[in-house]
Amino acid sequence: MREKLSPETVREHLERLSGWRELPGRDAIRKTYQFKNFSEAFGFMTRVALAAEKLDHHPEWTNIYNRVDMVLSTHDARGVTETDFALAQAADQAALGK
Repeated sequence: MREKLSPETVREHLERLSGWRELPGRDAIRKTYQFKNFSEAFGFMTRVALAAEKLDHHPEWTNIYNRVDMVLSTHDARGVTETDFALAQAADQAALGK
């Protein structure tokens, strides 16, 4: 089982990521990605899906046209874990087309 991070550790990790924030009312982190069009947003989601499968950790997300809202939390740990931050970093790389 993955271990839930302390609030202080979550904040320290968030300082190193661009655009990721704590989600008010939940022990989760979130970010909104904006793309040129739906095709770019869908390509991003495909790249993140492949990374998520490798990590065996899957995001909560919504897509409306060129915007993707992503929420990360580890349900069995009931909070944010290192795996959430690994997927956040993978998502940021995927947003760059990597």
